[in-house]
Amino acid sequence: MKLAIIGTRGIPANYGGFETFAEELSTRLVARGHKVTVYGRSNNVRYTEPTYKGVELAILPTIGTKYLDTVVHTFLSVLHALIRKKFDCVLMCNAANALFALVPRLSGTPVALNVDGIERLRKKWGTAGRAYYRLSEYLATMIPNVVVSDAKVIRDYYLREYRKSSVMIVYGANCEQAKTTTILDQLGVRPRDYFLYVSRLEPENNAHVVVEAFEKVATQKRLLIVGDAPYAQKYIERLKSTTDRRIHFPGAIYGAGYRELQSHAHAYVHATEVGGTHPALVEAMGAGNCVIVKDTPENREVVGDCGLFFQDAQNLVRRIEVTLTDGDLLERLRKKATARAKARYSWDAVTDAYEKLFRDLRVSG
Repeated sequence: MKLAIIGTRGIPANYGGFETFAEELSTRLVARGHKVTVYGRSNNVRYTEPTYKGVELAILPTIGTKYLDTVVHTFLSVLHALIRKKFDCVLMCNAANALFALVPRLSGTPVALNVDGIERLRKKWGTAGRAYYRLSEYLATMIPNVVVSDAKVIRDYYLREYRKSSVMIVYGANCEQAKTTTILDQLGVRPRDYFLYVSRLEPENNAHVVVEAFEKVATQKRLLIVGDAPYAQKYIERLKSTTDRRIHFPGAIYGAGYRELQSHAHAYVHATEVGGTHPALVEAMGAGNCVIVKDTPENREVVGDCGLFFQDAQNLVRRIEVTLTDGDLLERLRKKATARAKARYSWDAVTDAYEKLFRDLRVSG
């Protein structure tokens, strides 16, 4: 099949979960004999070759502002795909792009839309942004052939709010632990001697809560706050204003370095409260981490009984301290998290599910 993935910043992944998803899925589909094109943004993709691991790259411009970055690029992408007229199916990412699914639909190309989480709940959006996302949620139930959700909580949300069923396909995780420590050496940290937090540094991901809690913990271990965000500089400056010298901000890290950090952490702290299945959490479990997780329905769905949950900063202090004093519990949770990730979040199983979805769409239109 000839497939297009539209709506991410592009591959190789250097931003967030959708980009990692696009890379993992597209490269596996190519390995199975499909022809895949991934659309990317010129203000994000630094890779200069026309293909990446067999995946064709279509890099197009956009307007790099918070409100226009996604929609302008997706509009150009669907027009580009229309002119080429060669795709059997299009996979679009992000509910914000629902309107633009109309273009391939009108040309006879079936569309699946992965809606991600409930984006309108993010604090970075003003009234207009939230209204657009609410409209996009509705359009997601009307325009694409199929809605894809990556968590039961999101599937239930669309069923409850819009009476729209969706195909649930979870996110994947690589469950091989890195043996090398190159990035650790560069950052000056030792294996098992740091807590790890990974996310876009936006308010609803609660890095400030993690910083506040860690400042109150008596330990020589460090806290690595890994991530960045293009439109949250004031918030990031606030985070970096901490005077705790144990807390470090190495920026966004991807690829081998990211896997090394996940594989050698003492524990992984996940504080995100908005979204569906959070990629970094699944990846942390796959890497063998004890995960300390913000108590939300979405996060409980992913973690089950394989982690520690917290509600606020004071509660998080106690959870961090438990991992420092109870080594047996720490090891049990590491093993349980790894087993759960292997059983539920295999990238090969995810690819199987999408491959079946595309075949069904090609037949049914």
